[in-house]
Parts: sequence; structure tokens; C-alpha cells
Amino acid sequence: MTAGCGGAGLWRQRADVVVIGTGVAGLAAALAAHRHGRRVVVLSKGGDTATFYAQGGIAVVLPDACYGNGDSIDAHVADTLAAGGGLCDPEAVRSIVADGHRAVSDLVSDGACFDESAPGRWALTREGGHSRRRIIHSGGDATGAEVQRALNNAAATLDIRRNHVAVELLVESGAVTGVLVLSDDGPGVIHAPSVILATGGLGHLYEATTNPVGSTGDGVALAMSAGLAVGDLEFIQFHPTMLFDGRGSGRRPLITEALRGEGAKLVDARGHSITEGVHPMGDLAPRDVVAAAIETRLTESGDRCVYLDARHVTDVSTRFPTVTAACLAAGIDPERQPIPVVPGAHYSCGGVLTDVSGHTEIAGLFAAGEAARTGMHGANRLASNSLLEGLVVGGRAGAAAARHAQVAGVGRVVTPELPVRSVVARADLQRAMTRHASVVRNGDGLRRLLDLLAAATPRVIKSRNDFEEAALTAVAGAVATAASARTESRGCHHRSDFPDTDPAQASSVLRGGAVGRLAQAAVSC
Repeated sequence: MTAGCGGAGLWRQRADVVVIGTGVAGLAAALAAHRHGRRVVVLSKGGDTATFYAQGGIAVVLPDACYGNGDSIDAHVADTLAAGGGLCDPEAVRSIVADGHRAVSDLVSDGACFDESAPGRWALTREGGHSRRRIIHSGGDATGAEVQRALNNAAATLDIRRNHVAVELLVESGAVTGVLVLSDDGPGVIHAPSVILATGGLGHLYEATTNPVGSTGDGVALAMSAGLAVGDLEFIQFHPTMLFDGRGSGRRPLITEALRGEGAKLVDARGHSITEGVHPMGDLAPRDVVAAAIETRLTESGDRCVYLDARHVTDVSTRFPTVTAACLAAGIDPERQPIPVVPGAHYSCGGVLTDVSGHTEIAGLFAAGEAARTGMHGANRLASNSLLEGLVVGGRAGAAAARHAQVAGVGRVVTPELPVRSVVARADLQRAMTRHASVVRNGDGLRRLLDLLAAATPRVIKSRNDFEEAALTAVAGAVATAASARTESRGCHHRSDFPDTDPAQASSVLRGGAVGRLAQAAVSC
């Protein structure tokens, strides 16, 4: 459904490739397309990206001849598959992991610097679910900020449009032809034969999240409205250790998993271990295991938080300056006090169905990063695989989009109207998602959530807030539907009414779109 927007007054522009998003996947894609000689326009809603806030690092297998840590592509693949709860695509995992060192090397060529243990030798740490030390990092716990800085500098000469909100994909005869955009100059169209969705995650489905304010599921919502299939959206990873400072909503600081990699311990208010007897890897178990263990302990005890005790970790303030600053701002000294933490909405393991080069079922439309579902993460993402996937698939998608733009014809000039979408007010939706679709869900709660979403009211999309509330509503519906359909507990999807894993459900739940080549691949993996 659409509403008039004074189509004759639309501003119009042309590009070869439009990239929506300026995080690691978006800028990697934009730079790759630009280096292939294409005219690239990058759209940004404004504000920080999730990449900027990433603390831990990049999981990458480095040449064993140089590092001698016994790591290998096979080991990284095995760790990723083990964390993914049976839903990873092994071929996709291997493809992305094997390309990691090249992608990181390209990032270094763009100016990124990583911490060293000796001159010319990167320092490595270990995080939950990893069997080896393979996490490279920068500034201690400021890896995302360094990645964003390097990519921003490399992309400084690109055409980046701030305060531009893509509200609808324009599709004709099975191919993308451009994007309807809201900007400070009003609504307009950027006509382009290639479009890349790199919009990040959906953490603001919930009252509290580690994500920046722009993480409202935009790419998934745009894809669904264009008829594309999405998958694995029930698998929303809750980071086990989000700083608890007593505030109830908005973005909360992340307490990096690397602290546990260096020996910090998770305990409850009485000093008892959270993970002892839960998993052989203890506090370094995969994130879904640790988050569920914390949630169980909080439910049993009635406490509001648990604690991460890092007092015995050497040089906490030097090694983890970002964490230290966040704690001090909340009145906590991590060198002298345990850090209060709770699980927080952090990462969507699912998204728009793509292959490992970002292709979707619509010709010329690509997706990369957290908005995409390549099969890399399955039911639970392995720590620090997100920046890896964003670099690898973002770069591939940019190159593929450039090649498509070179051979694609110019689409028909259309005059779109502002879309009308169903909307539940953001605060109401976030309360319902937090209550009924958080770390642990059940059928009754999910039905209440779906009833609320069914009562959504139509709204003409005239502003960023309109679009974000509509996107959140659409994506919440997809999450709730997938979570209702998955009557088991697997990965980071926990059902209190179905606490066991059902081998018969070792396949992806898809929603929307034609079940074509990519969707069939997702079902079979």
C-alpha cells in the first residue's frame, strides 16, 4: 500500500551502486565497488554504527609458521560449527573463514592497526567457544572503533549521504532498480542497478541492548517488503555481559568477552560460579550457554544482576580501557569491584537469505553483515566472527554489485509514492519483546506478542521515526512467528515449554519470499 508523496516533486539521482549502511560490511562493500570503477552512493541514517562499539576483536586464522599456536582453518570451522547448534552451512563457514586473513590484510592496507605482542607480531586473545587464541584486537578492547576509523578514512572520498533513510526498495521484473529515500531535502529516488543492504542489526526490538540507536532491523524489513525470504530470525544472541547500571532502556555498554578470555569469572551475588557444572568450557562456553545460565540463576535467585569479577586480571585498566571507562562512568572500579552484568540483546544470527557473496533472489540486490543470513552463524554466532563476516562478505558483495552494474540495463524511471506500513509504537513493542521474546520464551508469551502485532495500525512513512517503528514492527512479527514455529531449544533460542533440542528441527525457519535456490540451500543445511 502506498500514499501520495507529490511524485512529480521527487528529487532524482543516479548511481551504479547504492550501499545502505556505513558499518564494516557497508564500507567494505562500498570501497570494493568503488575500486571496481563504479559510481557509488552510500546512505547513512547518521549516528554511530554497531561496528564502532565492537570490543572483542576479529577471529582470524593466522599463518601457523609465524604464530605457532596450532591454529588452522579446520579448527576455526569446527569451533564455528560447534557454536552454531547444527544450523551453520559448513561450506559457507569454510569459505568465509578461509578468506579471513586476506580480508584483514586488506583492512591493514586501509590503515587499520592491531595490538602487537612483539614488533610485527599481533597479540592474540581467546573468547568463548574458541579452542585457540585467534582473536586480534586493537586498543585493548576498542577493535570496532579502530576498524571504523580505518574504513572511514579509506572511504573519505566516497559519496556518503548523511540523514538519508532508505524507506523502500524499487523492484521491476525481478531486478532492483533503485531506492526511495527520505532526506533533509524531502523524498527522492536514487536509480541504480545494484543495491547493497548493510544496515546492521535489530537490537532495538528490546528495551535494553548493546546496539546503537539506528539498529532497528531496517535491512530485513526492506527485504521482506520487497518479497524476499528471511531466515533464522528467532536466533537473537544476547551477550552474556552487558553492564547493569540500574537504567532500564536504551543502549547499554558491552563488557567484552575477552575479559573472561583473560581469566575474569562470572559469579552471583553470593560468590557462586554461574557456569560451573553447566558446560565443560565454563565461563568460556558459547554465548548462548552463558546467557541462559545467567538468566536461569537470576530467575532462581530473584537478583537483578550477576557479577563479572576481573579484580585478579593483570592490567585491567590498560588492557581494557573501554570497559574501564564505562564502568567508572557508572561508579564501578573494575580493579576493586566486581562488575554487575546482565544478558543484553546483541546480535541477530539470521537475516536476509544470501550466498557467501551477498547475492539475494532479486537480481542486483545484495546483503551483507548482520542484515544477512549467509549460513555462517547458524543458531548461535561464535564470538568475533561478526567483523570477520562483515569484512569478507561485504567486500565480496561490493565486487559482485559492481560487476552486475556494469552489465545491467538502466531500469524504467518510476515515480513511487510513500509507503504505508503497519506500526506498533516503539515503547509498547519493546516492552512486549523484552517480556515475551527475550533470552527465554514460551508459547503463551509469543501468542500475546503476536496478538499485539496483529493490532498494529497503518501509517504513512514520512520520517525516520515512522520508518524505524514500521521496521521494528515487521521484524518483530518475523521473529515472533519463527520463535513460535521452533518448538525446541537450540542455540540462542530457548523455549521454557520446549527445553530440549529436537533433531527433527535441525533446519532453518523461513518467512516470506519465494523458496528459490538460496532458500532451498538454507533449508537443507
